[in-house]
Amino acid sequence: MTEECRSLKPLENDAYQVVTEVVTHKINHIPIYKGDFASLSPKVQRFIAEKAELMNPSGIYICDGSQKEFDTIVDKLVERGVLTPLKAYENCYLCRTDPRDVARVESKTWMVTKDKYDSVCHTPEGVRPIMGQWMSEEQFGKELDNRFPGCMAGRPMYVVPFSMGPIGGPLSKIGIELTDSSYVVLCMKIMTRMGAKVLEALGDQDFVRCIHSVGLPRPVRQKVINHWPCNPEKVMIAHRPKEREIWSFGSGYGGNSLLGKKCFALRIACNIGYDEGWLAEHMLIMGITNPEGKERFVAAAFPSACGKTNLAMLTPTVPGWKIRVVGDDIAWMKFGEDGRLYAINPEAGFFGVAPGTSHKTNAMAMETFQKNSIFTNVAETADGEYFWEGLEKELRQQKGWSEEQLHNLEITNWLGDRWHVGDEGKAAHPNSRFTCPASQCPIIHPDWEAPQGVPIDAIIFGGRRPEGVPLVFESFSWQHGILVGALVKSEATAAAEHVGKQVMHDPMAMRPFMGYNYGRYLQHWLDLGKAPHKAPKIFHVNWFRETSDHKFLWPGFGDNIRNDIAVETAIGYVPKRGSINLEGLPRLDWNELMSIPKSYWEEDIDESKHFLESQVGSDLPSEIQQELDNLEKRIHAL
Repeated sequence: MTEECRSLKPLENDAYQVVTEVVTHKINHIPIYKGDFASLSPKVQRFIAEKAELMNPSGIYICDGSQKEFDTIVDKLVERGVLTPLKAYENCYLCRTDPRDVARVESKTWMVTKDKYDSVCHTPEGVRPIMGQWMSEEQFGKELDNRFPGCMAGRPMYVVPFSMGPIGGPLSKIGIELTDSSYVVLCMKIMTRMGAKVLEALGDQDFVRCIHSVGLPRPVRQKVINHWPCNPEKVMIAHRPKEREIWSFGSGYGGNSLLGKKCFALRIACNIGYDEGWLAEHMLIMGITNPEGKERFVAAAFPSACGKTNLAMLTPTVPGWKIRVVGDDIAWMKFGEDGRLYAINPEAGFFGVAPGTSHKTNAMAMETFQKNSIFTNVAETADGEYFWEGLEKELRQQKGWSEEQLHNLEITNWLGDRWHVGDEGKAAHPNSRFTCPASQCPIIHPDWEAPQGVPIDAIIFGGRRPEGVPLVFESFSWQHGILVGALVKSEATAAAEHVGKQVMHDPMAMRPFMGYNYGRYLQHWLDLGKAPHKAPKIFHVNWFRETSDHKFLWPGFGDNIRNDIAVETAIGYVPKRGSINLEGLPRLDWNELMSIPKSYWEEDIDESKHFLESQVGSDLPSEIQQELDNLEKRIHAL
């Protein structure tokens, strides 16, 4: 591994002068396009200089996070054809990617540790771990040397200082991303607190090091599709948790290139949380206020594209209830001095799946991205409006169109081709996205940026389960709730490269984002929930249960605010018949919605045991094994 690829060691104060001389030598042949390099801390200078020498950019651009900077980059990208203004809205833009670069690439995402079992569990021989992939330090060095030397030639290297969480907050963390993608700069501006204020808060402290390149140095010797440089054949997203470092190569897509998101806020952050005694989770955070004015905060975990954003911005159908969103995707949670669990949303924006989003499913999201937003791989109408699957009915109602008028609507699909409703293929890619400021959400909670976070009263797990699992049940205890979370399953979605309708295990909705040994992760949850901590209640929900003819039993997201009187069952507490207000709902089969079929659950528990034995093995905490045994006994006694 080259010297510039190695981890940066902490600097002693008396070494600053020597480092400054070395940095000056390494940086003096590379122009500074923007910013004052000399004003940066020695640690930041060293980081930039060593990576610049490695990747050989045309120059260095230190981002200040200003609106002027944002607008300047936007103007250049519009001029080059990378962004297209959506003229129907204020400061909204469309970006189309290379069709080979449209989703997270989990199969090329790695954790790099000296000890393999710091990253993955002791699985039986021949079993491939699904809770993360390990790469040896030696192999990692070879992979870096095969990609990063000279990879930014002909492109500027943007220095993006950013804070996950409110700047200076007690649970917030700072990162610096080096990238050769101006699209990444724009999205990081929306998704994080980014710029000069972050550098001021950083001072001489350490930070998470994020290195990203599209992997296509100039002169380019291959065709660039949609003005979107990438290198799909050599994609790699690697994390070094001990060094607090992320290396991403070859992909410009959000989940692979916006390194503050899944890479930092989940994979690296859950390692930091393990060391410091807190949790980094793939969870929304929302406040629910009842008709009496009592507000409770809930954190909820769902696999990607299973409705987290829709639930976070729920519009209740039951009068008197109110929802306010704190975060739609990631929660950092820590027990406070009063013993309660507090959570912050480390992000500053929403990066949501567009198809299926409408005023019916998520009116608040629709209102949030009406301005100052970037849309990726959606379709565009001739009138300069966005379009994707799920908006057809809305267009007919809003514009009073007939079916013929809708079918005659001129649309440019995500591939840049002319398209009409009813044509083959999709107008928008199934994983197309909107990126918008969270502050624009009409129901953003006034405390969404409170540095100390909001107190969590309940944790919810859920997934797409077409059969067998009731609408909602409550776990018997914190330990039982962790088992419930560990056994989350869901139908695969377009957010990852998986295809087809297969039901996959997604424990705690963290399968693609696990940053260390999953058995130790479960033990970490167990330990944090013990006295004197006051652990919140844990629930499981499933509003994707279907009838035999594949129709949803539960009508919709707006109906997820109902009452909570429950009865004990083998799997947990479920609502009593008559305890949920069903007024105004279409007729539904309550018995089927809440049923716990013995044969289904016997089969499910056998499969779950096999999953834990094969994927966690000897790393499974004894308390979780006991909860599993107890669950099996209760199911057999049905």
